[in-house]
Amino acid sequence: MAGGGSGKSTERDLREAKRQIAELEDELVDREQELSQQRELLRREHERIQSFMGLGEVLFVAMDRQGKVTLVNRKACEVLGYSQEEITGKEWFSKFLPVTIRDEVRKVFRRLMAGEIEPMEFFENPLLTASGEERLIAWHNTVMRDRAGEICGTLSAGADVTELKRAERERQALEQQLRQAQKMESIGRLAGGIAHDFNNLLTVINNYAQMVRDELLPDSPLQEDLGQIIAAGQRAADLTGQLLAFSRKQILEPRVLDINEVLVGILPLLERLLGEDIEIKLEQAVGLGHVRADRSQLEQVIMNLAVNARDAMPEGGLLVMETADVQLDDAYAAAHPEASPGPHVMLAVSDSGQGMSNEVCERIFEPFFTTKEKGRGSGLGLSVVYGIVKQSGGNIWVYSEPGRGSTFKIYLPRVDDECVEPEQETAGGDPGGSETVLVVEDERAVRELVVRILRGAGYQVLAAQSAADVEQQVGQSGGRIDLLLTDVVMPGGSGKRLAELLVERHREMKVLFMSGYTDNAIAHHGVLEPGTWFIAKPFGAGELLRKVRQVLDET
Repeated sequence: MAGGGSGKSTERDLREAKRQIAELEDELVDREQELSQQRELLRREHERIQSFMGLGEVLFVAMDRQGKVTLVNRKACEVLGYSQEEITGKEWFSKFLPVTIRDEVRKVFRRLMAGEIEPMEFFENPLLTASGEERLIAWHNTVMRDRAGEICGTLSAGADVTELKRAERERQALEQQLRQAQKMESIGRLAGGIAHDFNNLLTVINNYAQMVRDELLPDSPLQEDLGQIIAAGQRAADLTGQLLAFSRKQILEPRVLDINEVLVGILPLLERLLGEDIEIKLEQAVGLGHVRADRSQLEQVIMNLAVNARDAMPEGGLLVMETADVQLDDAYAAAHPEASPGPHVMLAVSDSGQGMSNEVCERIFEPFFTTKEKGRGSGLGLSVVYGIVKQSGGNIWVYSEPGRGSTFKIYLPRVDDECVEPEQETAGGDPGGSETVLVVEDERAVRELVVRILRGAGYQVLAAQSAADVEQQVGQSGGRIDLLLTDVVMPGGSGKRLAELLVERHREMKVLFMSGYTDNAIAHHGVLEPGTWFIAKPFGAGELLRKVRQVLDET
């Protein structure tokens, strides 16, 4: 009996074991199906994430606590120039950040992983690509945490803003150039207006002082005093002349020039001007193209630049003057709004001096701006250079760094014409005469002075303060006028319009314009219209009489 009961127990145990095994098998099947479903869900989620990360122009980079890359998308690989395999597992900072910021960014990352600081949600930094180029990336960052809530890495999404920032810098540079050009134009108009008013005053002061001095005995104690007045007046006239040069209101006599020939011609003067401590080196292009400019003004430009270089090299140094034919393309013109594309001749003047900061370079052409000690310079030398170059249709740029010297580059439009030597002026005849001269000048002091000078030389003189007064004066002359001497700019009408009206009635009448600065009525960019005679204020009595005689004697 005992044996039979034991067998039944064993049979039950086997059945129970089989049942449990079957249940376990069913549970394993269920678990396997569940795991398979989860794996499929994970696969799909991974594909969705990878698909999301591969879309658009966004860079995705994930890093662990050690700064090693755990995830990177296609766009990040494209920007960096590496494959996914070449990036994954690499230490981000040592391989993909420029050395200049590498250590600093790594320190911030370690503090972030330690929970010492809050993450910077937005920031920009450059990446170092496989080609060695730096690309600027704007990042959006977040920290990743494990199941326990501990920081385990970072996930960053970024956009390549290199071209955007470059375009922004170019736009800002263009805006700055435009503001600078507008400022220089405004200063030029102000300087020209001041020079015009002062030239009227100086015409009167200088001439009356000379007249009084001429009336004194040679040993008069007032001779020296008047000499000081005349000398000061001449210095003031030189100053207004420089203002006119800057404001582009002076009369030019342009002709076709070879800059190489101008440099060679002025070299002996420059050597004396600069002294033995400064070596002058000419680097002249062979077969250099020609330009159209006023030779004396171009020489003034070269001398002013040379003097500026000398002052930047108090202990001596090297001055290099280089010429070259250049072609300014559309890209250059776009980057420099004042420049025009096309063939140009370049004149570069470089020194090995102290150099200048960006702040000084931005103001270097402004009148009265100087870095020299008080009393060591007027601050007009380079502003004169700027005005002459601009009035000649060219452009000038300065390149300089502190301690590395300076280079001024002048670009003048190239012309195909051949150089022509100017005609030699013949000596004028007797500066006096008996012809009838009509003087029209709105400034009373200037008008009375001119009348006195001309009558003193024997001329019959009629005077009017405006175009409206001319008719009465013409009637008093019996109808004959040999010369109209008129100011250019007057209230109630221009001198040019007055001349046109009078010439219609007096065909043989000559016209001589006078002014404190040029005006578009008789000149275009400082170049007189053909057949136009002009005398610039302030002028002396002798200069006026010679010019009047020259115009009257013209055939």
